[in-house]
Amino acid sequence: MGWVKRHKNLETVMHMTEPIFTSLHADHSAGRGAAPEGAAPFCFNHRRRKAIVYVDGFNLYYGALKATPLRWLNPVALSSQVFPAFEIVGCKYFTAKIAEAKDLDGKAKRQANYWRALMTLSVAQIIEGHFRVRKTWAKSANPPPDMVEIVRAEEKGSDVNLASHLLYDAFGESFDVALVISGDSDLVTPIRMVTRNIGKPVGVINPQRLSGPSRRRCRGSIALKEVASYYRGGVTWAQLEKAQFPPRLTDSSGEFGPPPEWHL
Repeated sequence: MGWVKRHKNLETVMHMTEPIFTSLHADHSAGRGAAPEGAAPFCFNHRRRKAIVYVDGFNLYYGALKATPLRWLNPVALSSQVFPAFEIVGCKYFTAKIAEAKDLDGKAKRQANYWRALMTLSVAQIIEGHFRVRKTWAKSANPPPDMVEIVRAEEKGSDVNLASHLLYDAFGESFDVALVISGDSDLVTPIRMVTRNIGKPVGVINPQRLSGPSRRRCRGSIALKEVASYYRGGVTWAQLEKAQFPPRLTDSSGEFGPPPEWHL
């Protein structure tokens, strides 16, 4: 009953005339390619709806890209694959900058190179959180001793920043549809506010890689499924491979490409 009510509210908000089906639909499976348009319960008018993509960079990297040759990813291209019916007018990438002073293995340099690629996209914006480095205790993998002291770097602020921008843009009528690339259940409340209180649809892609080497066991988020207008439980190696930046890019500083270490 709740879904029916929300669907009717969306119909009213989107002023549907001469409706056509789009790829935004209540498919809770981990699909392959774009969602089938004929299955879409959400339909809008013939005007191409505007979408803003909100990318949880940390979640995307560790869920789908780490230790693969797929790290040269264009998130706008990936979003367009899954949601071809929408015009992407913005892409907000939420992450934290690695401190160069503590960078012993070149991570900061590789990150800066990728950020440079992102900024070749006219619709892209990078919103920075921060890293907090602290000492803590953890169980030893090879006791004794049972506990060992470790240094842990934690990304802070990205989830709050994503939630804040999502709500601000929804209230400001900046998009017709929001597309969130994250599997973080901390985003349940802001997504619920956008879909149920503001009345705008939100599509969620949980960025778990479903195929290829070293893929993780698929872990969905029941809470995100319940509040999103559309939920997809993962992406394939083929989808990520198809959404790569070109091997050579050009900006105001000249020509560049991916870090050599990313060519595995």
